[in-house]
Amino acid sequence: MPHRARTIETQIRAYDGASLIEAATLIRAGEPVAVPTETVYGLAADATKETAVARIYAAKGRPSFNPLIVHVADLEMARRLVAFSSAAETLARAFWPGALTMVLPRLPDCPVAELASAGLPTLAVRLPSHPAMRSLIAAAGVPLAAPSANASGGISPTRASHVLASLGGRIPFILDAGPTSDGVESTIVRPDAAAITLLRPGPITPAMIEAAIGLPVVDPRQAEGITAPGQLESHYAPSKPLTLNADVPVEGRFHIGFGPGPCQRNLSATGDLVEAAANLFATLHEADASSFSGITVAPIPERDIGIAINDRLRRAAA
Repeated sequence: MPHRARTIETQIRAYDGASLIEAATLIRAGEPVAVPTETVYGLAADATKETAVARIYAAKGRPSFNPLIVHVADLEMARRLVAFSSAAETLARAFWPGALTMVLPRLPDCPVAELASAGLPTLAVRLPSHPAMRSLIAAAGVPLAAPSANASGGISPTRASHVLASLGGRIPFILDAGPTSDGVESTIVRPDAAAITLLRPGPITPAMIEAAIGLPVVDPRQAEGITAPGQLESHYAPSKPLTLNADVPVEGRFHIGFGPGPCQRNLSATGDLVEAAANLFATLHEADASSFSGITVAPIPERDIGIAINDRLRRAAA
């Protein structure tokens, strides 16, 4: 069952030294705070406090069987939470700080609240690169559990205004550091001795992972249950009907383009997949807020970060 959210006043502050102190004070008091990462805005709280983690679930209306990503300040903090294999160490050296989350075994004395793992023996951990999130972890002095800062199942936020529209009245504070850069959530993997299991595609592509570690990346997502964040079949969804692979605009629908052609908004007129990923969620927010009755999206190539874009769009349309 989803946790029930409180109704409170939401403050939004530009990211600076004073607002960082205010955010860290709220974190230490067990409150959730919205803060940008390089991927999307996250709803961060002290990962070591069950009540603080529960407030994340309550604010989002997130089902408690869906685990959270725990963000760390450095590799040493991560090593106090989870067991690193040789493969995990290699991936950390290659992609941290950055948009890679690894699902690793919890240590017996792991201080992270069990709720953040949704009862699983593993924990999803990431070392982010965004200065606002890293500064907040350092100021709070604890690892931060932080899923995307939006109501559960809705469109992920890439701007502070998206957070306010979705969670205003449910959380006390939004740290505004402008738009995020990557635009889609982190890649999630489970490193094993013989292969790297892809649990959610993202900015770090399978080709990048294989090049860094020399092991194959396998994708069994259809065969497994919920073992990592972002695996719900219906997720990232607008309130309007969403049709994928629309080659041409449809009358009465907000058409999201890719490459040359008529549209209401283009993810990338030049066909740049990285640019398209950065614009994806902001464009979905715009389309959902428009007067059109539905949304159509042009075909996106199923390669590189386009794999992650299509993953989010398929879940949004489910």
